[in-house]
Amino acid sequence: MLPTVLIVVVLVVVGYLTLRKGGRVDSVQARQLVQAGARLVDVRTPSEFAAGHIPGAINIPLQQLDSRLTELQPRETPVVVYCRSGSRSGRASRVLKSAGFAAVQDLGSMSRW
Repeated sequence: MLPTVLIVVVLVVVGYLTLRKGGRVDSVQARQLVQAGARLVDVRTPSEFAAGHIPGAINIPLQQLDSRLTELQPRETPVVVYCRSGSRSGRASRVLKSAGFAAVQDLGSMSRW
């Protein structure tokens, strides 16, 4: 288990770098965030999720995101979103940010993991 200080440092550095890139993260950054405690959210449909997903991800389809925000509480916890191509994850990222989630990162396509 990583010491809390190291986790905070990783989150701050990755957060700073991704803010400079508009909230997009690459595979390495996404994995670091998830390892440090970020929630990994697949915003594809349940059937897409059932056909295959990144281990540890939770499925909250984009169409249900507004009504399921409480599942991602507290809002300070980092969130990494992904989908099939990057379109839905981009929209999900905007929804979460407008709902007050402070550390939202968009992996884009699941294939980038």
